[in-house]
Amino acid sequence: MLDILAASAEALHWEDFGLRNGIDLGFFNLRYYSLAYLAGLVLGYWHLSRMIKSPGAPMAQRHADDLFFYCMIGVILGGRLGYATFYTGGDTGIPNLWTDFSGEGFISWKLIRLWDGGMSFHGGVIGVTLAIAFVSWRGKLSFIRVCDYISVNVGFGMLFGRLANFINGELWGRPVSSDVPWAMTFPGAGPEPRHPSQLYEAGLEGLLVILIMLPLFWYTRARYRPGLLVGVFTALIASGRFIVEFYREPDAQLAEFAQQTGLSMGQWLTIPLIVAALALVVWALTRAPLASGQKQAGA
Repeated sequence: MLDILAASAEALHWEDFGLRNGIDLGFFNLRYYSLAYLAGLVLGYWHLSRMIKSPGAPMAQRHADDLFFYCMIGVILGGRLGYATFYTGGDTGIPNLWTDFSGEGFISWKLIRLWDGGMSFHGGVIGVTLAIAFVSWRGKLSFIRVCDYISVNVGFGMLFGRLANFINGELWGRPVSSDVPWAMTFPGAGPEPRHPSQLYEAGLEGLLVILIMLPLFWYTRARYRPGLLVGVFTALIASGRFIVEFYREPDAQLAEFAQQTGLSMGQWLTIPLIVAALALVVWALTRAPLASGQKQAGA
């Protein structure tokens, strides 16, 4: 690392970190990008399994297993469909991933090409919420309390997911003066040094969320106030996203939109989340807490 810093008088270079290489297993090259996503999912599932063994859990292990499966689907489908809806319209306002039928079939081929990139944070939120709603309905669980427990673990996925974005050299930041010690050039982003905004997001949307949400669950009685944990989580992650958007390069097709409105698409979509989160926190704090040890029927 010191050699990289010394050799880069003007700016760091993403290519010098060797993140594309992965681990050569002989028969398969295991990418660091994939490992980062896997680490987030495994850590979240492991911690949720620990949480439901504590008093007052609203679900059993079988529900946690279902949530792991359906939330994974929700993240992928919601993230992709959200990107296709919110981020591909450009100047026309028409989401072209929905309407490009250049391939064969009755749906847009580009819409399902996940390997080409393009996932929406807000779409992923919608997908996960629908997944939680389905599992809660089927298991006759309290939706809001299940959301509380899931929210404590999302920070793991966000931390490693944003690190995965950095590892993949995507979603880089805006140009910045090379006087900033951590300014970095990215492949495909031109010669200008830029903010490594993926790392900012990993810190604000991931690490900070973990450092606040885990003690809130384990060392306070927040779990007995339905809606409080998910409200605090949503306020944290939405505020972090809003702040980081000032340093993140807008999607090329929405750069003009950001110039015209003064805020990026990500910021406009995040404002309602912040308002809803604060309202949920107030609602949770004004209601009587559950009795200690009270469990959800069906768990």
